[in-house]
Amino acid sequence: MPLTNTQYDIILRDYENRQLKNRHEAEQRAAYVYDHVPGYRELDESVAAVSVSQGKKYLAGDEQAMEELKLLISELSFKKARLLKEAGLPEDYLKPVHTCPDCRDTGYIDGQKCHCFKQAMISLLYEQSNIREMLQHDNFQSLSYEYYEGEDLSRFKKAVITCQNFIKNFNSDYHNLFFYGTVGTGKTFLSNCAAKELIESGHSVIYFSAAGLFDLLSRYSFDYKSKEDERERYADLYQCDLLIVDDLGTELTNQFVASRLFSLLNQRHMGKKATVISTNLSLEELRDRYSDRIFSRITSHYELCKLTGPDIRMYKKRLSNRK
Repeated sequence: MPLTNTQYDIILRDYENRQLKNRHEAEQRAAYVYDHVPGYRELDESVAAVSVSQGKKYLAGDEQAMEELKLLISELSFKKARLLKEAGLPEDYLKPVHTCPDCRDTGYIDGQKCHCFKQAMISLLYEQSNIREMLQHDNFQSLSYEYYEGEDLSRFKKAVITCQNFIKNFNSDYHNLFFYGTVGTGKTFLSNCAAKELIESGHSVIYFSAAGLFDLLSRYSFDYKSKEDERERYADLYQCDLLIVDDLGTELTNQFVASRLFSLLNQRHMGKKATVISTNLSLEELRDRYSDRIFSRITSHYELCKLTGPDIRMYKKRLSNRK
C-alpha cells in the first residue's frame, strides 16, 4: 500500500532528524578524542597528507604508489585503534554513527525499503489508527470460542472465517463488512482483529466510534477553525485503506448525520475503499433509523455478519468479581 504524501513526509522527517542527531554525536566523539587522546589528531591529519603525497606519485608514473598507500593507511589505522584502546575507548568509537547500520539511516537498501522503514511505516499507521492500545488484546491470538454455544457459536465461527477471508483477499478483492447483533458478542473484537492484521501488513486503517466520527464531520462542516485543523484527518476518512466505524447507532441521529454517513459510505464505495461497520442495531432498526439509501448501500455492498449470545464483557466482569 503506498503511503500518502503526508505520511511519507512524516517518516522522511524522522530519518532527517536521525541523521542530524547521529552526525552531531559523531562530531562530539571526534572532538572528545582530539582533546583527550594525545597524538590522535596528528595521525588523522597524516592520513590526508599521505593520501595526497601518494596520489602525486601515482600521477607521476609510480605504479606502486597505490599499493604503498594501502600499507601506509593500514599502519596509521592500526596506530589510531591502539591509541583509542589505550584511552579506554572502543576501536570503532569514531566510525559513523547510525541508528540502523543496515541502511545507514537512509531508509532504503538497493532501492528497496529497509526493515526499519517498514517498521516506521507500521508504527505510524498504528499511531494514526486511533486503536493502538485496543489491538494489544483484540487480535486473533486472543480469539476464544469458549463463550459461545449452539447457534451463537456457529454464527461466531462463520463471522471469524468471513473476517479472515476479508483480510486474506484484501489486496485482490474489494469487500466491506457489517457486524450486527446483540451487545457484547464480539463485533468490535473482530473489527479490531482485521485492523491489526492489515496494519501489520502495511495498510492504513482508521478507527472511529460512531459518535467520534460524526463529531469530526460536524466540526469540519460547521467550525471554520476546526476545518483547518482537521483537514488531513477528514481527507483520511475517504482515502485510508480501511475505515472502521464502531457502534453505529449510538450517535445522535438526525438529517445531517444520515446525509454525511451516506456521502462517506458512497464515496468510499466509489473509490473501492473498504469499510467495516459494527452496530447493536438489528437490520430493521437500521432501516428505520437511517435513510433507505443507507440501508440499501449497506445491505447491497457489505457482507452481513450477525452475532448473538451473552454479553461477553459482562460475563468476564462477573468472573473477575468472583475471584
